[in-house]
Amino acid sequence: MSIARIKKNDTVVAIAGEYAGQTGKVLRVDHGRGQVLVEGLNVVKKSVRRSKNSPDGGFVDLPKPMHLSKVMPYDPDLKKGVRIARVRGADKLMRRAKGSGKLLD
Repeated sequence: MSIARIKKNDTVVAIAGEYAGQTGKVLRVDHGRGQVLVEGLNVVKKSVRRSKNSPDGGFVDLPKPMHLSKVMPYDPDLKKGVRIARVRGADKLMRRAKGSGKLLD
C-alpha cells in the first residue's frame, strides 16, 4: 500500500469478520503483506509445551494479524470508524479524519 492510513499505536475498529464493531490498539503494521496486528482482535488459542519460560504449559491467547482492509481508524468523538484524508501540515503530510476534520497525527 502506498498510503499509510493506519500506523502503530492508532486505535482502530474492525469493520468485517468475527470481530466487526470491536476496537483495539495497533501493535504492529506490515505494509508489505498488507496486515495489521491489533490488540484484542483476531485472538486464537495456541498450545504451549512445558519449558523454562512456561513451566505449566497449556493454552495461550495470541493476537493474529488481519488484513488492512478489515480495519478503519477509530474516532472517539464520533464513536465510529472514519476515512482518512492527507493534508499538508507545516512541514509534512498529516492524516485528517474526513468525518470530523480532526487531525490524527
